[in-house]
Amino acid sequence: MTLPVNFDSMGVDAILNDWLTALTEQGVEAVVVLGPVPTGTRDDREVLAVHPPRFVGAALALAQSTDFGACWRDSDAPMVAWQDISKAAADDSSRWRRLWLAHGQQTLVRVAFPLPAGRAFECFMFSPRTLSDRRDAASLAWSAFNVWPMLRRTIAEQRVNLSPRELESLNLAFEGLTARETSARMDCSERTVNYHLANAMGKLQTDNKLAAVQRACWIGLI
Repeated sequence: MTLPVNFDSMGVDAILNDWLTALTEQGVEAVVVLGPVPTGTRDDREVLAVHPPRFVGAALALAQSTDFGACWRDSDAPMVAWQDISKAAADDSSRWRRLWLAHGQQTLVRVAFPLPAGRAFECFMFSPRTLSDRRDAASLAWSAFNVWPMLRRTIAEQRVNLSPRELESLNLAFEGLTARETSARMDCSERTVNYHLANAMGKLQTDNKLAAVQRACWIGLI
């Protein structure tokens, strides 16, 4: 079962609340953020954030479904999707749709933010209204693009608490720098760089630098 991370921190909750308030005139009543499970397969997703909290169950059902997710990333599906939930196929895989409909939500707009190795973050905005045309969906999508950098950073920092130097060493490793090159960039010894990388690997629960960089990407730190 895919469980949500602790998204009750004031930082994430404040961002989601402000975002939802800004979307009130457009009829959006709920926002959900899904992301890859760092230790899971490319198909595994978890709830990273949801607001208001009463939609947690419906958000979990969406994360556990196979709708959107990896199958979309393997196709030519658009980064932004607009769907009338009530008109979608009602089969066993659509439990999440029935739950959202029970909450009175009729429409969703999904925005994907691709990651390495076939993963992605997904932002969903739910509304009880039926969108009139593509311009409404585009407007909601732009709101997600605008808020995403701050939201991703806040969620990532909440999930893994890396020091600035640990994060810097991972970013430089992501750029392809060796420990020696990183030490010159960070103005420290190669031993210190390896120390920071080892700490980062421990916090990310990996046993090598490449895996640590990859997992940091999936969490949103890089």
